[in-house]
Amino acid sequence: MSGTTTAAAALRRRAAGAGANRWVVLVVLCASLLLVALDATVLHVAVPAVTEDLRPGPIELLWIVDVYPLVCASLLILFGTLGDRVGRRRILLLGYALFGVASALAALAGDGHVLIAARALLGVGGAMIMPATLSILRQVFPDRRERALAIGVWSAVAAVGAAIGPLLGGFLLEHFWWGSVFLVNIPLMLVSLPVGWLLLPESTGDRDGPWDVLGALMAAAGLFGVVLGVKRLGGTEPTLSLLTLVPPLAGAALLAAFARRQRRRRHPLVDLRMFRRAAFSTSVGCIVLAMLALVGLELIAAQYLQLVLGLSPLQTGLRLLPLTFAAMAAGLAGARMLRRFGPRRMVSAGFCLTAGAVLLLTAMGRADNVVLLLCGFVLLGFGLETTLFGAYESMLSEAPPAQAGGAAAIGETSYQLGAGIGIALLGSVMNAAYAPRLRGGVPGVPRSASDAAGHSLGEAYQEAGRLREPAAGALRRAAADAFVHGLHVTLLVSAVLLLLGALMALRLPRAMQCETVAVPAPRDARETPRVPV
Repeated sequence: MSGTTTAAAALRRRAAGAGANRWVVLVVLCASLLLVALDATVLHVAVPAVTEDLRPGPIELLWIVDVYPLVCASLLILFGTLGDRVGRRRILLLGYALFGVASALAALAGDGHVLIAARALLGVGGAMIMPATLSILRQVFPDRRERALAIGVWSAVAAVGAAIGPLLGGFLLEHFWWGSVFLVNIPLMLVSLPVGWLLLPESTGDRDGPWDVLGALMAAAGLFGVVLGVKRLGGTEPTLSLLTLVPPLAGAALLAAFARRQRRRRHPLVDLRMFRRAAFSTSVGCIVLAMLALVGLELIAAQYLQLVLGLSPLQTGLRLLPLTFAAMAAGLAGARMLRRFGPRRMVSAGFCLTAGAVLLLTAMGRADNVVLLLCGFVLLGFGLETTLFGAYESMLSEAPPAQAGGAAAIGETSYQLGAGIGIALLGSVMNAAYAPRLRGGVPGVPRSASDAAGHSLGEAYQEAGRLREPAAGALRRAAADAFVHGLHVTLLVSAVLLLLGALMALRLPRAMQCETVAVPAPRDARETPRVPV
């Protein structure tokens, strides 16, 4: 065989992800995901330090926290489909560079406005990185069995990043100033850029027809409105105010117009025919439901651990670690479970296991029960990660390779929307069950204090601090009892939603289909592999 023929064969193998290098690519992609997952949670513990140093107003502080996930969720479809057009590796590397620059800007921010702008740029970089990692993974692992294992590792890394973000932030704040939580991104970016340039393969999707710029902007604006509205509904703003209702309604109208535009175009930005496939649409729905339960429950669980049981933020993070370790175990074992049980039984069983864990946690009370919490969190983490793994793998495998970026963006958008809806929905359920028990009056406590305590458990403790005993103790006990009651109601609602998810998952395929993938020649316009220098 001539040298030219040998080189061509090597290029074809590399284009399909063959050879040991695909596992090196997986490591690079997981490092990218770890960075984004860390940055989504690392700021949470730094908020008090940021508030003390920069003195932002309430609205500024809200935007400092929320602008990153808001911008990231809004731009996922735009950059996911742009990567299909101009090159997924190119978008990923640009996201690396922007993430590093924005991290430096955030670390050195001297006022709230600069920090908001830096966090927004971090959201843009995250929107470039997240769908690119999944779409490149789809390309370099054409064999579904290997891809399932790769997605398991990928999802386990996501769980690790989300969990260690607050712990890493707490450690840095004990030794450095708040800007250090952003500076940790820069060394990782300095390593990821050259490594990604040398090792990651380039690929594109269908380049037929022009890229729909107007459609991409409509999708971004529509998602921005919907996510902003969901976040406001989950906050303290009045539900019927214009600022709460207009963004989601306008966003939904833009998304409807976007869908109509895509159906009419000969070369759509996102091929909505993917949703006609039961496995794809069902997987997206399962991701939304799973994230709805996960984020809402994690938020309420953190409040329970700190405010009811009186644990410190570090102790709270350590108590939640079993959930993360169980999620890692489920991700690593996911490929084997998927081959043995198939998507339908795996996702449905994951939902049922999670619902069982939620029902077990309804036994929580005002006293600390370490064994109960440990068992509940382990089952919760394993069940939810099993569900998310099966749903992500089915969604990505159902999407055509040319639409990998768009499909990955849809999956990540579903993830973000589910998280936002979970906070809004479960938070509303919690408030509806908590507030009436205090606003009706607490014996021995002034009516004004009990009414103010009905806003939240934190505010109840603040009101109690202004009272003398025995009124202060009575208000604390009543507020803690009301919170535990609200927690039980919220857990029951979550269990019902999870069981609905188990029924939805019955539409997934019974068995894992491991089809043979045709490998295109490197001269094909749809695949432009890059050989490491």
